[in-house]
Amino acid sequence: MTHDHALKWGSGPVVWPTGFRAYTGHGGLREHGDDISIVASDRPATSAAMFTQSLFAGPAVILSRAHAAGQNLRAVTTLAQNANVATGRQGEENAAEVVRRVAGILGAPEDEVLIGSTGVIGRPLPMDTIRTHFDGAARSGLAAFTAGPLDVARAMMTTDTRPKTAVRTVGQARVVGVAKGVGMLEPNMATMLAYVFTDAAMSPADLDSALRGAVNRTFNCLSVDTDTSTSDTVAVIANGAAGPVDAAEFSEALADLCLDLTRQLASDGEGATKLLRVTVAQAGDYGQAKRVAKSVVNSPLVKTAVHGADPNWGRVLMAIGKNTDETDIVPGNVTVRFGDIEVYPEEPEAETLDKLVGIMRQDEVDIVITLGIGEAEATVYGCDLSAGYIRVNADYTT
Repeated sequence: MTHDHALKWGSGPVVWPTGFRAYTGHGGLREHGDDISIVASDRPATSAAMFTQSLFAGPAVILSRAHAAGQNLRAVTTLAQNANVATGRQGEENAAEVVRRVAGILGAPEDEVLIGSTGVIGRPLPMDTIRTHFDGAARSGLAAFTAGPLDVARAMMTTDTRPKTAVRTVGQARVVGVAKGVGMLEPNMATMLAYVFTDAAMSPADLDSALRGAVNRTFNCLSVDTDTSTSDTVAVIANGAAGPVDAAEFSEALADLCLDLTRQLASDGEGATKLLRVTVAQAGDYGQAKRVAKSVVNSPLVKTAVHGADPNWGRVLMAIGKNTDETDIVPGNVTVRFGDIEVYPEEPEAETLDKLVGIMRQDEVDIVITLGIGEAEATVYGCDLSAGYIRVNADYTT
């Protein structure tokens, strides 16, 4: 195990909330580096979770859904590099065995453990090396739980280029999130995994409401390539060690933390060189704003134009126009801006186009659209489309 000692549990600027500790280790899922992680509360907790709606949801998701129904999860374990999806009955048994072994190490009930599994689809877990790993972890026990948030975020990575963590505070409580995912990424919550841990005391109902509100406006506003993973999972665990907090303040902090992680995920999209942010305003309702924004952020032609800093604003009009069910959108009422430069209906002059190229060369590119229908607004997050994305995914299993 290789850990960031400055960031270990209980020390340094990025630490777990009171009562949480973590472990990472190498279980043979990848050639080098830690690929198994566990984060656990040392006391009972409340929880909320949301999962992929994919018809091919993996055994980890199916098992975790059942465990999450009790709203008393206290631990999360993650296997990286192997999704354990489309692996039949054996895959189900393997996921259950991992949970059983983690529960044994923690001395906790199996149904209080959530499992995430992410990576290649259709390959069985290497259970021989995983069993050997857990045998050793069991002998070490909780003394080995010295990993920090960055260690866990790094152990969860597949094609990510950097670990993703975020921290917020609510009163005396802290909220710490870790996430992974840069491809097969358009969460449809109910390849992306995000876990949030807090020492705030929260009722299951308030926690569930806060999570659903946060996910709807953050992770579900994220898209790298329009593909919904078989393994998407978001969970929040609250152990109450810091006492009660205001539910509204907690919801605000959780949403802000999830937005932080969403931006990190989008900017690290496979092959990405730029963060793409699309805002649709003056829509008839939030759903319409989000649908139109997603059609723009997901357009391969828009994404490649952003990558090449090509001021081809006509592609944005195309992406809006393909929403043929949105019959109340009238082209004459629509405006489009790249940054602070209007490109439609006020067609830019040659000198303005030069400025537009400069805007599109920045690390973050904003496209703002008004529909002229109502007052609703939505912002979605994505990235450009580069040759690097093709390379990563063309060679993913070879």
